[in-house]
Amino acid sequence: MSAAVEHSSQEDWALGQDAADPLARLRDEFLIPRHGEHEVAYFCGNSLGLQPRATRPALMAELDAWAEHGVEGHFRGALPWMDYHSFVRDDLAAVVGAQPQEVVAMNSLTANLHLLMVSFYRPTAERPAILIEKNAFPSDRYAVESQVRFHGFDPADALIELEGDESGGTLSQDAILDALDRHGPRIALVLLPGVQYLTGQVLDLRAITEAAHRKGCVVGFDLAHAAGNLPLALHDTHCDFAVWCSYKYLNSGPGAVAGAFVHERHAHTPRPRFAGWWGHDRATRFRMGPDFVPTPGADGWQLSNPPVLALAPLRVSLALFRTAGMAALRAKSEALTGYLVWLIRSEVPDVLDILTPDEPARRGCQLSLRVRGPRDAGRSLFEYLEARGIVVDWREPDVIRASPVPLYNRHIDCLRLVEAVRAWRSAA
Repeated sequence: MSAAVEHSSQEDWALGQDAADPLARLRDEFLIPRHGEHEVAYFCGNSLGLQPRATRPALMAELDAWAEHGVEGHFRGALPWMDYHSFVRDDLAAVVGAQPQEVVAMNSLTANLHLLMVSFYRPTAERPAILIEKNAFPSDRYAVESQVRFHGFDPADALIELEGDESGGTLSQDAILDALDRHGPRIALVLLPGVQYLTGQVLDLRAITEAAHRKGCVVGFDLAHAAGNLPLALHDTHCDFAVWCSYKYLNSGPGAVAGAFVHERHAHTPRPRFAGWWGHDRATRFRMGPDFVPTPGADGWQLSNPPVLALAPLRVSLALFRTAGMAALRAKSEALTGYLVWLIRSEVPDVLDILTPDEPARRGCQLSLRVRGPRDAGRSLFEYLEARGIVVDWREPDVIRASPVPLYNRHIDCLRLVEAVRAWRSAA
């Protein structure tokens, strides 16, 4: 088969899949950046999701309400600001598989992580340790190390780091369970990701929680790369808490308001916390009393009133998730990422190694790729793709991440990416 015929056959198949896609219309809900006269092939939703078309009108509506009502906007208009965070609650709960009272949109991810560790990392001399991954995202590492030091312990002793034991640097379930068996009595907190940011590996949250709870550990998850990427069932995992950002798969803009989950069994249990006005019981908040009475549920961890201009984009994006449904998005995600895997292994196996697990249940949208060849080959390919309007991202020292997001990516985007890799190989 000639290269031209092969390309035509592949292109026809990819375009046919995209034409039959029941979620194809959702792409039109997003603003796709351009490269010259053409749209980019955007594979960077794992880092910053694209802007929904409805975001700008939603923000303008709140600016107009501010202009028209001033302070009375807290109580007037279609979406009064006083309760604005509640306008995202049900959809946010649906995306992460929680009960509405278990979730709240507030702050940033690392700020939420610190706030919840104040409540759920309660080390003692006998149980001072935090179990994390060796290659945790740096902000998580900085946060847990600073918390350990804040409580007067030494991170050299109180941080237990899980090192990848599988090819590509991924973690086996056996390695996690073995660490819990060996160190469980010393572990105060297990803090692991839903999706590992560098490898794209999905962890089994429920199995980890059950094993850790049997050892008496508290369990929290960083879902930065999982929220909006995978169907989650936080309530049913029985984990104690979770945090996530909203600028990746939740498409809420750079520095977007983050989210937090606290399991309902902690809703009425007094816990140490850093308190703020908006976490006070709503029924008596405006009596301005000196004694803090927490609102039951995740709302009780709020500090300040809702950031309306940051919540508006989240509200818009979550409406798209409600329209699509996480099950349908997941089915398309498996198809897109599976197609990209097939293309890489069929067309450029001599160029790219896939670090992300093969099993669909152990990966989300993201594929983490290592370029074979000289040390600078990965960076060279990344820059080649960028110059041709194919947006992936680079993580030191040698990983390219590409994430076909089902809300706006297509099969033809995956083909375009791999054809560009093949062209780079030919030009090298």
